Amino acid sequence: MEGKAVLFKAFGDVDAWPVPLENCRLEGRNSGPTDPERIIETVSRMACMYGGINLEDIAAPACFEIERRLDEMLDIPVFHDDQWGTAVITLAGVFNYCRLSQRELSDLRFVINGAGAAGIRIADMLRDAGAGDILLCDSKGVIHDGRDDLNEMKQRYAVKTSHASLQAALRGAHVFIGVSVADCVKPDDVKNMADFPAIFAMANPVPEIMPELVIEAMGSRPFVMATGRSDYPNQINNVLGFPFLFRGALDAQARTINMPMKKAAARALAELAREPAGDSHGRHRH
Repeated sequence: MEGKAVLFKAFGDVDAWPVPLENCRLEGRNSGPTDPERIIETVSRMACMYGGINLEDIAAPACFEIERRLDEMLDIPVFHDDQWGTAVITLAGVFNYCRLSQRELSDLRFVINGAGAAGIRIADMLRDAGAGDILLCDSKGVIHDGRDDLNEMKQRYAVKTSHASLQAALRGAHVFIGVSVADCVKPDDVKNMADFPAIFAMANPVPEIMPELVIEAMGSRPFVMATGRSDYPNQINNVLGFPFLFRGALDAQARTINMPMKKAAARALAELAREPAGDSHGRHRH
């Protein structure tokens, strides 16, 4: 959390400091589900000394209720970066993939692996931006309407489909978005995707499939590859988003960070990524 505060200051000139909380489990438990009431009460009592609150490392599904209720209660922005920071920068990458592939977002078929905080909100932002064909997967496979083990947030993406596994879902898909676990996608899986696919393998530190394996598998076929790592090209990392969202919200004295603001940030990031990048000596390169 100290590192996150440094990133807020370095990138957005936002003064931030960590406030770790303990004993936020359900009554009488040392592990297991988070108790939303304990976090909501604690944060709401200390909110009067802040211009905005960034929630961090709260597991799904509790994180959805905590953010929603605090955002409704308080008159300052409440933002859960694990949900929305990743979603904003992912949507920016999708916007630029549409530009490169000369495809409309509404025509793409998406497969998202990982149905926690990040995966759900990525799907929400894609849907709000115009995507219609989204298959969401968790550790048990595709989220479909025949499953009886889905929480409320996952149920919103339960579809009627014959696909049961991630591998089956990827056949013919245009975009894979991974916010899940290492090495769950195999070279044959990306071969079976649509022409000129996008593979956003964002698990850290080891992505769902390594870029070298995608390059080898695809041969001369065009594709877009991105990870969450800074040692590979095309990094998709929420540090590109959250400091600036807070900077803008604080400057505008906003009471919330709503969906139009998040989409505007994604579009601005997509446009910025098309600009020439400067090297350490101030020169520009493409």
